[in-house]
Amino acid sequence: MTRVCISSTGLYVPPHIISNAELVQAFNAYADLDNADHATEIAAGKRAAVPHSSVEFIEKASGIQQRYVVEKAGVLDPTRMRPRLAPRADTELSLMAEISVAAAQDALQRAGKTAADVDGVICAAANMQRAYPAMAVEIQAALGVQGFGFDMNVACSSSTFAIEMAANAVKCGSARAILVVNPEITSPHLAWKDRDCHFIFGDVCTAILIERLDNAPAGAFEILGTQLKTMFSNSIRNNAGFMSRAEDRNPEDRDQLFYQEGRKVFKEVCPMAAEHMAKHLATHQLAPANVRRFWLHQANLSMNHLIARKLLGRDATAQEAPVILNEFANTASAGSIIAFHRHHDDIAAGEVGMICSFGAGYSIGSALLRRL
Repeated sequence: MTRVCISSTGLYVPPHIISNAELVQAFNAYADLDNADHATEIAAGKRAAVPHSSVEFIEKASGIQQRYVVEKAGVLDPTRMRPRLAPRADTELSLMAEISVAAAQDALQRAGKTAADVDGVICAAANMQRAYPAMAVEIQAALGVQGFGFDMNVACSSSTFAIEMAANAVKCGSARAILVVNPEITSPHLAWKDRDCHFIFGDVCTAILIERLDNAPAGAFEILGTQLKTMFSNSIRNNAGFMSRAEDRNPEDRDQLFYQEGRKVFKEVCPMAAEHMAKHLATHQLAPANVRRFWLHQANLSMNHLIARKLLGRDATAQEAPVILNEFANTASAGSIIAFHRHHDDIAAGEVGMICSFGAGYSIGSALLRRL
């Protein structure tokens, strides 16, 4: 089969930053308003008061210091606590397509390629803007790519699962190159009113150009292998969907937004991710010590530290497992790709690295790469 590589990646960063201090100020103002509105029930013990958040709590719990968002004012309005997005006409480019095009064009430019060199687009993200038409087909049309496009969702593992889909298409000759885009507009589905998770997510879009090795620019990363795993779990969930309307659900119901059992996820996912990567490396006769860099999913700093410790038998250095979480927060499927995008220039020819993502499902995906 044809050898396949990642030729380049692209990144779109939204224009607005929310610092932890700004987020805490807005959340605490909301908490005070809500507690005042329900003072009687709280005093009677029928309702728990909303506790205040703090910068110290957020950074200790997650390692996050700020996040980028597509809209800031609505999130920081204590009477709203969600982004304020303007609807677009069907004739206008959708928001997810807009940021995907920006990231894809960045990836193409970095590889010295154009849309004419690409035969397909995969839009892989944790949350799609709509059910249909497929976001990927709109993005494909906006880019001017001939061929095909389709959407896929494996939550925070969407990017690595899409890398395998794209690599297989190129390997078998059904495409010369595939653009994988990960438009993660997470802010509309985050429960900004929940102290336990109001700080977790940020918005961003990444793009990955996957193509035949013989067409790739110098310095590309050959995909030596991919490995995927899923195991059903309810520990991370969002029940919003097209059936919600038929069930007469309130969009503000807590389960219509992101929710998780954080401690359970931590205990279950960390050993799974470390074992997954170790087994994947073993299929290529490699040990973790042979890997120059691990580009891990960026959900929680303590999770990444524990996974690396289980994998390496010691704490990883910032060079071995770089962190972008502090700047971007959890960006779902885009996190591991941002880590790769920001931290690959110093990898020497012949050195090996691994992209790994993990999240709801549970799902784990990894891609073993070698610098050419």
